[in-house]
Amino acid sequence: MGPGVGPGLGYFLLPAGGALSLTGVITGNGTLISLSWIMWVLGILLILGNRYRRPADPRALAAAAAAGDSRAVRGLRTLALTARAEGRADTAERLLRQAVKAGDVESMWELGRLVEQREGLAAAEPWFRMAAERGHAVARRLFRPGGELHPDGADPAP
Repeated sequence: MGPGVGPGLGYFLLPAGGALSLTGVITGNGTLISLSWIMWVLGILLILGNRYRRPADPRALAAAAAAGDSRAVRGLRTLALTARAEGRADTAERLLRQAVKAGDVESMWELGRLVEQREGLAAAEPWFRMAAERGHAVARRLFRPGGELHPDGADPAP
């Protein structure tokens, strides 16, 4: 499967093929019916092909992310969130740290959330601050007056 072609296109082709087939039957147009079969077959092949794709290699993603590949950074973050959901917090933290090194603001936020779950808000504050300083909207709310990391209006930094 080429870059940018994934199961999403398959999920589009199936109902589009159905609509084309229905239109072909109603209008008596055999060409539309033939095209709908092609769309159905392609949609099914794309969906099934995605089931057998090899998972991304974290080392290759980390190297590409370090070289500035934004898709690789998003891939690292996705692997990290999957690991966290599966209960592998250490793996998630390692992957998020690699994405943070590449400058990914969303990974800074997610690393803060992970640290907060494990060690509390005070330990997560540096990660939330890093994300807030780089424009993460939700992280910035933590530091505004009355926010969790700014409850009394004082600077939360030690």
